Amino acid sequence: MADLKKVFNKNKDFVTREIDDELILMPIYSTNKDINEMYTLNESAAKMWSLVDGKNTLAQIVEGVLAEYDADKDQVEKDVQEFVKDMLEIKAIS
Repeated sequence: MADLKKVFNKNKDFVTREIDDELILMPIYSTNKDINEMYTLNESAAKMWSLVDGKNTLAQIVEGVLAEYDADKDQVEKDVQEFVKDMLEIKAIS
C-alpha cells in the first residue's frame, strides 16, 4: 500500500483527451508494445487523475474524491490505492 503522504507526478509522455464524457489516457511515446495503447478512465478515476499534480498527497486526493462523491472513506482509500497501482504499472505517474 502506498503511503497516504506520498505525492505523485503525471508522466509528461501521456496526454489526455475527453471523448463522449470519458477521459482517454494515451502514451505519446511509441514502442512496438505501446503503439496502440489507450486507457479509458471512469468518472472517479478521472477525478483522481485531475488531482495528481505533484503537490497533492494521496490523502488529499482521497479528500478530493470524498468532496465530490458520497462514498465511504475506506472504500475511496482502497480505490485510490488501486488507481495508483494501475497508473504506476503503465508508467503514467511517478
